[in-house]
Amino acid sequence: MASPPTTITTATTTTLLPRVTIQFCTQCKWLLRAAYFAQELLSTFSISLGEVALQPTTGGIFIVSIVTSTEARTKTHILWDRKIDGGFPETKELKRRVRDVIEPERNLGHVDRDYGVKGGKAVAGHSKKECSVEGECKDCE
Repeated sequence: MASPPTTITTATTTTLLPRVTIQFCTQCKWLLRAAYFAQELLSTFSISLGEVALQPTTGGIFIVSIVTSTEARTKTHILWDRKIDGGFPETKELKRRVRDVIEPERNLGHVDRDYGVKGGKAVAGHSKKECSVEGECKDCE
């Protein structure tokens, strides 16, 4: 089960963590796409996420990031960058990437159907049941 969200309080604002931020280009009219991803993440992870924020920007930007917290510090992970990763993520891929950061042991059910699991991380197209490698397979460990 997921731990409850962490709270960070500053002089003017309180932020619940983990916090997913979706930066989207308003010139490119990507608001609906960003809102759809936010809705999907909130539906899947509900109380495991502290919040999901939409940040309008310009310049063809579409970046999904997550801020997590440990006892000593916060850390930002870039989950998807349109310019680096090429285009937009499939919803199931974005969910996998969020899961890998906040709840690596969690099974996402049908989202993980075509993925094996190695140390809590999804391995594309590979599962121990379907492994054809004789002996020990590094991906099945």
